[in-house]
Amino acid sequence: MKTIFCISGLGADEKAFSKLKIDGYNLKVINWLHPHNKETIEQYAARMAKFIDEENPILMGLSFGGMMCIEIAKQIPVKQIIIISSIKTKYELPRWMKLVASSKLHKIYSMKSYKITQPFQNLFLGAVTAEEKAMSNNYRKNANTTYVKWAVNEILNWKNETVPANIFHIHGNADKMFTVKTITANAIVPHGKHLMIMSKADEISELIKSHLG
Repeated sequence: MKTIFCISGLGADEKAFSKLKIDGYNLKVINWLHPHNKETIEQYAARMAKFIDEENPILMGLSFGGMMCIEIAKQIPVKQIIIISSIKTKYELPRWMKLVASSKLHKIYSMKSYKITQPFQNLFLGAVTAEEKAMSNNYRKNANTTYVKWAVNEILNWKNETVPANIFHIHGNADKMFTVKTITANAIVPHGKHLMIMSKADEISELIKSHLG
């Protein structure tokens, strides 16, 4: 059985891939690492790549995980990159993220989540079902603050300008995190939100299977 190496997004964990069913493939999740002091995204990607134990692997990333897959692919040869609810270059960052980055608001305000803000955060993430909300709330409750601050800063200030030739991008037209109006994707999922990997897992599984052949 072939392997697809998966990297989840910020605000998700390995459960995000649990509903995907891709015949003939084993989904192996690479867990996030604790960032080193002043570590760049390139240095972090090099450490993540050490957990890939196959040559020319297939990588699949959700949200920030998709960005990390692209960074890994700059350092090792990969067969395919599949990204879901993510972006390929800095040019696909939504305008609001660029404004936050330029104003450094993410460095001024606390990254801590509060119970009163969770409904809004879930709506923004597209966490609709009880399972999606539970996963998102649990992540926010247990997420390492150092990692979250590092990841948010790297997302907002991502400098990548190169689109890999072997990438397959799946995006939802109702994504509020990475709005589709700044994105050019290979497959657009109607009514797909940021966490559609769970709510529309069957549809996304079929798209991936069709792409992989």
